Amino acid sequence: MSSASMAACFNYENSPKQTNKGDKKDNNLNIMDAVAMHRPQSASSRQDEELMQKSTRALSSTTDPLEKLRLMCLSRGAVGILGLGRVFRRMDDDGSKQLNKDEFINGIRKSGVELSNEDAEELFERFDTDKSGSVSLDEFLMKIRPPMSESRRAIIEQAFKKLDKSGDGLITVADIRNVYSVNSHPRYMSGEETADQVLTKFLGNFETEGTADGRVTLEEFMNYYSAIGVSIDNDCYFDLMMRQAYKL
Repeated sequence: MSSASMAACFNYENSPKQTNKGDKKDNNLNIMDAVAMHRPQSASSRQDEELMQKSTRALSSTTDPLEKLRLMCLSRGAVGILGLGRVFRRMDDDGSKQLNKDEFINGIRKSGVELSNEDAEELFERFDTDKSGSVSLDEFLMKIRPPMSESRRAIIEQAFKKLDKSGDGLITVADIRNVYSVNSHPRYMSGEETADQVLTKFLGNFETEGTADGRVTLEEFMNYYSAIGVSIDNDCYFDLMMRQAYKL
């Protein structure tokens, strides 16, 4: 981000805010503020709908296999790339972080993405740079993620570290129990759900249906926000959204 852009962000971020007299500073994040401000969006949300429509339109004019795969994932919304990543991670049984051609193509099929065999094979050959017959899982997943500026990556990582209280590289209910206040959540207030149930559902929003395990990795966190960022053109607004949501 240029110096001028950083200055603009600083001015935008530090503009006067309306406060009520007698308000006390609350260091805990309000779960409802988080849900309203930045939670992984449902298909009915405006931001996710915009992402899906934009990606679907772009698909019709793209011929590059990597861009096709990326847009196919994004046309499913912010969780599309999360789902692809989880499928591939589950296939890496030996933890080598390498996939052969059959595993690579089967992974794409299992994710439900309708990429042709020809495109899938071309994609594999592109990533198998040393012609060893396998591709790096980490490199592939990093390349499939929509490009982001360094400033966006930094603010996402900062937010992740704030939630990862244990510092083990995973966000769990135990981590966010003392970070988020659920007192204003309707289902908690009505007694329909416990605090942990509310928090577990919140974390589940960052994961794909059928693969949720209550643990969010930095990769999943980064993948989600890289997808959401596609529909946010302005780096300053993205930065402000993250700072306000996480009180950074």
